[in-house]
Amino acid sequence: MNTNQSLPRRAALATAAAATGLVLATCGSDDSTSTADPTPATTTAPATSEADRHNRADVTFAQEMIPHHRQAIVMSDMVESHGASDEVQALAEKIKKAQAPEIETMTGWLKAWGEEVPPGIGMGDMPGRGHDDSDRPGMTGAEDIDRLGSTSGNAFDTMYLTMMIEHHEGAIEMARTEKTQGSYGPAKTLADDIITSQTAEIAQMRTMLETG
Repeated sequence: MNTNQSLPRRAALATAAAATGLVLATCGSDDSTSTADPTPATTTAPATSEADRHNRADVTFAQEMIPHHRQAIVMSDMVESHGASDEVQALAEKIKKAQAPEIETMTGWLKAWGEEVPPGIGMGDMPGRGHDDSDRPGMTGAEDIDRLGSTSGNAFDTMYLTMMIEHHEGAIEMARTEKTQGSYGPAKTLADDIITSQTAEIAQMRTMLETG
C-alpha cells in the first residue's frame, strides 16, 4: 500500500463526511423549526362587569326621569316671560343646563337597550295634562301648571320655587330607588349626581323663599 497516497485521501474523505454531517444537521434543524406547530394565540372576550349590565329598575329610572326632567325645563322656560326676579331666572337657567344633557344621556341608554323612549312634550301635552303621573314622585299637575302660568313677578317666584322644591324632592326619591335597585353603573352615577345637585338646589330655593 502506498502510504503517501492513502493519507491525503483519508483526510479528504473525513473532511467530506464532516461537511455532510453539518449539512444534515442544519437541514434537520430547519425542518424542526418549520414543522413545529406554533402555539395558537388565544383571545378572551372581556367579561361584562355587573356595572355594565342593566336591569328593569334602570329602564324605569330613565323612562320616568326623562319626562320628570322635561317638566322641570318647561316650568323653567316660563320664568323669563312671567317677570321672575334675576335670581330665579339664574336658577331656572342652571336647572335647564343641568337637566337637558341628562335627558340626552338617558335617551341614549334607552335606545341602546331597545327600550321605548318617552315622547317629547310641550306645554299642551306635558305630564300633568291628561296623563297618569301618579308613579312619578313630585310631578306637577295640570291645575298647578295653569296657576303658575297665571301669575307673574313675586307671586310667580314664590310659586315656582315652591313647586320646584317638591319637583326636586320627587327626583331625589326616584334617584334613591335607582341606587338601591338598579345595576347599571352610569345610571347609578347619574342618580348620585341628581341627589347631590338637587339637594343643594333645594337648600338654595328654601333660602330664596325665606329671604324673598
